[in-house]
Amino acid sequence: MKSIFTTKIGMTQVIDENGDVTPVTVLKVDENAITQIKTVEKDGYDAIQVATVEKKEKKTKKPLKGHFDKAGVSYKRYLREIKVESTENYNLGDVIDLNTFQEGELVDVVAISKGKGTQGAIKRWNYQRGPQGHGSKSHRVAGARAAGSDPARVLKGRKGSGKMGHDRVTVQNLKVVRVNTQDNYILIKGAVPGPKGGLVQVKQAVKSL
Repeated sequence: MKSIFTTKIGMTQVIDENGDVTPVTVLKVDENAITQIKTVEKDGYDAIQVATVEKKEKKTKKPLKGHFDKAGVSYKRYLREIKVESTENYNLGDVIDLNTFQEGELVDVVAISKGKGTQGAIKRWNYQRGPQGHGSKSHRVAGARAAGSDPARVLKGRKGSGKMGHDRVTVQNLKVVRVNTQDNYILIKGAVPGPKGGLVQVKQAVKSL
């Protein structure tokens, strides 16, 4: 399973030789260094732990300093795991290269979506609004939430107002438009979830078209 962690920079567009315009998301690729190797014998599954995005030494806690020093890796901000079929070809301190992805390839992207705070039922679940006349007291509320007598309570799973966004989102089968190994960035066709500066995982497409 090919996978790499990137930082979202923003969106732009690419114009090809025919003049066709393609909207793309720019993802910056910082060093993806292996800091831990997990095996079935020791941990119950095969995986590698990857660290990315540089972090200042004074902002790194002592336990993490020891963890990075043991792997011979500079201090990083994020630690993430990638499940692999076998760990034989991986060593501590190895760096995952951007060359593993090619232009035109289909990939899946995983990120935390933008948090929108507490929202009402209309914005959060696309409820229809109530009457707009002066006599109505339910312009933008969710309406009746339970029966009057039985069961006389709100059932589990009922949609209503609450926190919106800040969820793990996966978008499948996005096309790699360009891979620049010199400046360490990758262009993905279309929009990618998450805010600018957010961590985005780019991995091999699970469902190929």
